[in-house]
Amino acid sequence: MLLAIQTLSSLDRATFVAMLEGVFEHSPWVAERAWAQRPFADLPELELALINSMLSATAAEQLALIRAHPELAGKAAIAGELTAESTREQAGARLDACTPAEFARLQALNASYTARFGFPFI
Repeated sequence: MLLAIQTLSSLDRATFVAMLEGVFEHSPWVAERAWAQRPFADLPELELALINSMLSATAAEQLALIRAHPELAGKAAIAGELTAESTREQAGARLDACTPAEFARLQALNASYTARFGFPFI
């Protein structure tokens, strides 16, 4: 559902957050904080509010945001548990067309990356 930016700006907080679900993976707090900066004159202003909400978060909140993202071609993808946005992103990278050997290699790389850095490669 596409909404005019003025309509989006006029929504109550819960509806606003629901409409932006998926923009920041499993992290509704980003939209909740941006909501307080309404009204938005245009899409770039909304984008800036969302980015500023994320950048002004604590390091722990930012790390939780990164950790909320699924691995590339990971277990959630294989199980069909990705959000619509992540499904589109991974399909766009053709990660949905990997061979079994490629999936196995990606799984190993994902595990290695997460072990080294403490969050998924996104």
